[in-house]
Amino acid sequence: MKMKKHGILAVLLILVLSFVGCASTNEGSAEDTVIIAGKNFTEQSILVYLMAGVVEAKTDLKVETKPWLGGTMVASKALDAGEIDIYAEYTGTALMVQLELPPMNDPDAVYDMVSKAYEKDKNITWLKPFGFNNTYTLTMRKADATKLGIETFSDLVEEAPNLSMASEPEFLERDDGYKGLQKTYGLNFRKVSAMDAGLMYGALKDGEADVCPAYATDGRIIAFDLKVLKDDKQFFPPYNAAPIIRDDTLKKHPELEDALNSLAGKLDDETMQRLNAKVDLDKESAEDVANEWLKAQGLI
Repeated sequence: MKMKKHGILAVLLILVLSFVGCASTNEGSAEDTVIIAGKNFTEQSILVYLMAGVVEAKTDLKVETKPWLGGTMVASKALDAGEIDIYAEYTGTALMVQLELPPMNDPDAVYDMVSKAYEKDKNITWLKPFGFNNTYTLTMRKADATKLGIETFSDLVEEAPNLSMASEPEFLERDDGYKGLQKTYGLNFRKVSAMDAGLMYGALKDGEADVCPAYATDGRIIAFDLKVLKDDKQFFPPYNAAPIIRDDTLKKHPELEDALNSLAGKLDDETMQRLNAKVDLDKESAEDVANEWLKAQGLI
């Protein structure tokens, strides 16, 4: 009987030690793991894997990725609460949605404003921008823009009374949309049609409309051979994307700054368009697209 008791005690001791060992191992893994998340659209998913790729290549840290986490408020609250460590934010979104400040046009001033406010109020650091500006723009078929000599929004003003625009309804009603463009540029089209965003690109491609608003890094710009017109009066606020990271994470793992900043200035609007198109139109995975680009750039 005593032998059985001793045997049972020995087994229990081994199990306890095993659990302790596992707990210690898991704790160590957590210390060496950072969580990189993204909002719920293609571009953000690509950015998650770009950031994860350079962190894993240039540090000894492990990365847990959470693409398609949710919208801006979901991602920002998760970062504030420490549920994630890093995600990519846009300066214009931070300025107007998070900080609820009026729009500003100077990209450097906006970055300076949001980075200081986030550090002061949130203990979050803005690292260097990736290099692209995912703001609103106006697009035309490239052949038509060339024929009419249209490069900028101001160039478009003279021709607009002879042209039609297809647009998603929200853009037509927003002060930082068509209404604001009318006030700033005096832009008025012969005809304006409200339709779903997916349909408006098709209408432009098929010649049913001459102009449509778009996000500057949308993959369909390249796929449909569209011309992005220059906002020469800087009406639209800048939406420069950059990694943002919790201060406590950065203090614990300072090597993250150099790793993530290796992406700074590497992604211009056209590059981001191509990467988005590979996912949205060619149906490649965001992770494969990101890793392929990182390898081509010699970053991993």
